Amino acid sequence: MEDNKIHGGISIELEHIFPIIKKWLYSEKEIFLREIVSNACDAITKLRRLVSLGQAGGIELGEQKIKVLLDEKASTITVTDTGIGMTEEELQKYICQIALSGALDFIQKYEGTEADVQQNGIIGHFGLGFYSSFMVSDTVDIITKSYTGAPVIKWSCTDEGNYEITPDYEDEEGLIGSFGTAVVMHINEEGKEFLSSYRLRDVLDKYCAFMPEEIYFEDLNKKEEKPEKGKEPEAPKPVNDTHPLWLKNPSDCTEDEYKDFYRKVFSDWKEPLFHIHLKADYPLNFKGILYFPRIGSEFESLEGQVKLYYNQVFVADNIKEVIPEYLLMLKGVLDCPELPLNVSRSYLQNSGYVSKISAHITKKVADKLNSMFTQDRKKYEEIWRDLKTFVEYGCLRDQKFYDRVKDTVLLEQTGGEFKTVDEYLEAAKEKHENKIYYANDKVAQSGYIKMFNDQGIDIVLLDRIIDSQFINVIEQNKEGVKFIRVDSEVADDLKGDGEIKELPKVAELLKKVAGEKLTVKFDRFKDDTIPAILNVSEEGRRMNDMMAMYRMDGMPLDETLIMNLSSPLTDKLSDEIESGNGEAAETMARQIYRLAALSQRQLSSEELVDFLKDSYRILGMIN
Repeated sequence: MEDNKIHGGISIELEHIFPIIKKWLYSEKEIFLREIVSNACDAITKLRRLVSLGQAGGIELGEQKIKVLLDEKASTITVTDTGIGMTEEELQKYICQIALSGALDFIQKYEGTEADVQQNGIIGHFGLGFYSSFMVSDTVDIITKSYTGAPVIKWSCTDEGNYEITPDYEDEEGLIGSFGTAVVMHINEEGKEFLSSYRLRDVLDKYCAFMPEEIYFEDLNKKEEKPEKGKEPEAPKPVNDTHPLWLKNPSDCTEDEYKDFYRKVFSDWKEPLFHIHLKADYPLNFKGILYFPRIGSEFESLEGQVKLYYNQVFVADNIKEVIPEYLLMLKGVLDCPELPLNVSRSYLQNSGYVSKISAHITKKVADKLNSMFTQDRKKYEEIWRDLKTFVEYGCLRDQKFYDRVKDTVLLEQTGGEFKTVDEYLEAAKEKHENKIYYANDKVAQSGYIKMFNDQGIDIVLLDRIIDSQFINVIEQNKEGVKFIRVDSEVADDLKGDGEIKELPKVAELLKKVAGEKLTVKFDRFKDDTIPAILNVSEEGRRMNDMMAMYRMDGMPLDETLIMNLSSPLTDKLSDEIESGNGEAAETMARQIYRLAALSQRQLSSEELVDFLKDSYRILGMIN
C-alpha cells in the first residue's frame, strides 16, 4: 500500500496568483504607493547600512532621496530612489519569485537577527509589497543599477505575470543616477484616479508624510512657472517630514511644536487640552504622542483619531484594539515597529504586545492627569468640564484606571468651586457625614439648592448623563458614602425647631387634588417661605435613569410631599379647610402641590394647563 502513495510539493503558477494579487492583496488600492515608496526607503536604508559597515566599496553617500513622478499624458507613475539597487541575479531572486522578502534576506545576511530591523529601520518584512503595483497597472517596469557597479537592468512585466529582462539597458531618460531603482507603473483603467496630481498628493500625505527618507513629488505635465525677474527659483521641498516630533526626546520639544504638529496632522485649529509624549523602550518598543482634544459638549462626537505607524509608515486610522475603548476620544500618533505592516484586526485582538501597549497608554494617561492636578490645580480645574466625561467613563470601564485617578476626580459645586471627593467629605463631616448632596439641574432645583446653601451645605452639580452611573462607582469604592439628590430627602440641618403635628384633613385634600398615590408628610423647616417640597426616593429615580439609558420605560415614581409646618401658607390652607371654604382650599392645595412639583420635575401637559388656569384665576382675585 505504501508504494501507491504519491509525494510532491505544491506549486503556484504566476497566471493564477496575479488575478488574486490584483483584486485581494490590499483592501484599498491606494496602498500601492505606500508599498512602492516604502521599498524605496528600504533601498536607501540598506545602502546607508552597508556604507556604515564598510561593505559598499568606498561609496560616499550624497543626497539620498526618493522621487514620485506623475506623467498623466503617458499614464505613468514612477518612483525612483538613490538606494542599493539590484544586480540581475538579485532581481531574479527578489522580484521574479513572489513572497521572498529582500528585507528579511538582507537582515539575515548583515544584521544577524530579525530583531535588528527595529534598530536599523528596515520597513519590509515580506515579499508581496511590490506586487501591489499591479492593482493599478497593466505593466510595471523596473530599471535598476546596483551599488556594486553592475550594469543597468530593465525588467518589464504585464499584469498576466509575463516578464522580460533587458541586461545592459540604456537608461536614456536618466531615471537613475550612479545607482538606485526606478519603478515605472503604467496605470490601467481601474487606477486612472491616481493620475490626478491632487489625488496622488493626497495619498502621499496620508501614507508617506513621515517616512524616513526625503520624498519629492513632481507633476511632469505641469508647466513650471517662471520666477519673477531678479528672484531665484524656489528649491523643491520634500512632501514629508523625515524626523517627526514623536521621534524626538520630550525635553527637546516645545509647546509650540506640539501644537503645530497637532494642527498639521489633524487639521484641528482648537488647541488641545494637553498632550502625552510616549517613549516606551524594552520590552514594548513604541513611540507616539497623544492629545486630548477640546470637546464643546458631551453631545459632541467623542470619536478621536489615533493614527498607527510602522517605522514612520502609515498603517491605519483608529485601530481601536490598540487604544482602550474609553480613550478613543484621544487624537494622536503611535509608531509601533513590532506590529506587522499589514496588521489585521484578528492579530491585534490576540496580540499580547498590543494589550501591553494598551495598558501602558492607560497608565500614562492617568499619570498625566495626576501630574496636572498636582502641579497646576487651578489650570486643571479650568479644563475639568472638558475632562469630566472622559475621566468618568474611564472609571466606569476600568477599575484600575479609577484606582489611579480617584484622588484627582473633581466635584463641581453649584457655586462654581471644585473639590475632590475626600475634600468634600472632610468639609461636610460635621453637618452630614458621608453624605454628598447634589443637583443635576441648577435652574430647576434652585429652590432646593438655596435651602441647603442657606444652612451652609454645599451642593455638587452633576449635570451630565453619565454622572448618574459614575456616582455608583464612588459609592462602591468608598464604604458608607452616599450621593443624595437635593430633592430626595430633607437634611437634618434644614429642619427647624418646634412641634411636629399631623394635619389629616390637609393630607386628605392634597391626595385628592394630586392623586391617591401621593404620600404626604409634615415637618418643620428653618426656611418658612417654602410651604412644601416634593421628594422622590434616590434609589427609584436612579433605577429609572438607568432604564432610560437603555431606552426602557421607567416605573412610576412614588412622590412624597412634605408640608412645612413653619410656613404661614400651611396654616392658611388648614384654616380654609376648617372654615368650609372648599373651592378656595382646593385651588390653594393644587397650587402648593404643582409649585413643589415644578422644582422637582416637568409638569404633565394636563397639569400645566390646570396650573395656568388656576394661576390666572388667582391673579383675577387680587384687588
